[in-house]
Formats: sequence, structure tokens, C-alpha cells
Amino acid sequence: VQLQASGGGLVQAGGSLRLSCAASGGIFSNNGVGWFRQFPGKEREFVAGIDWNGGNRDYADSVKGRFSISRVRPKGTVDLQMNSLKPEDTAVYYCAAARSSGLTTTTRGYRYWGQGTLVTVSS
Repeated sequence: VQLQASGGGLVQAGGSLRLSCAASGGIFSNNGVGWFRQFPGKEREFVAGIDWNGGNRDYADSVKGRFSISRVRPKGTVDLQMNSLKPEDTAVYYCAAARSSGLTTTTRGYRYWGQGTLVTVSS
């Protein structure tokens, strides 16, 4: 199983970016998916998660109301729409496929990880 995250880049504060995560092997069909981010020198932290059928979603408090996670069925991807970006959102963002069909917010709950995509928000 391979996950590929894309869509990162440089954006000004207040702007938007859309990250996309694609996976091989059809793992997104039956597993929860999450987005995490990592700041330099810090541990990876949960950003957003969605269960196998999109019925349940959860967000870190720091991104609630600004970020939205969704399953894009025609593309077979799980996307993270990021609006009203702030300089403190600057990080490497990772997508991951969970060990189960449910939604989980801890790194331990995820088995497969993408390579990360850098998001830089300038002030």
C-alpha cells in the first residue's frame, strides 16, 4: 500500500490550499483516513480524520471552522480543504490510512503513511 499526498505549497495568510491524498490497493474504501502535520522539532499531530464512509469527521481545535476533510469518490482521494490559513499552519502535512474503518486521532491508530507535503503560509 502506498499513499501519495499532494497539493502543498506557499500561500499568503488568509489564503487557501487543498491537499489531496491518493492510495493504492483500495485501502481507502474500508479504512479511516487522517491528516496530520509536523512542525520542526515536534511530534506529528492530528489535524483531521474521517471514517470509512465519511459519516464521521473530527478536527483538531486549532483548525475547526477553517479546514474540511472529505472523501472524493470519483477521484478515490481524501482531500483536506484548508481555508483562512495562518502562518502557524506552516508544517509538513501527512495523510495516513487507519488500522480500522473508524475514525482515530492518534498516530498509533494509523498503519500506512504518505510521504508528506510542505505547506508554507507567509504573513
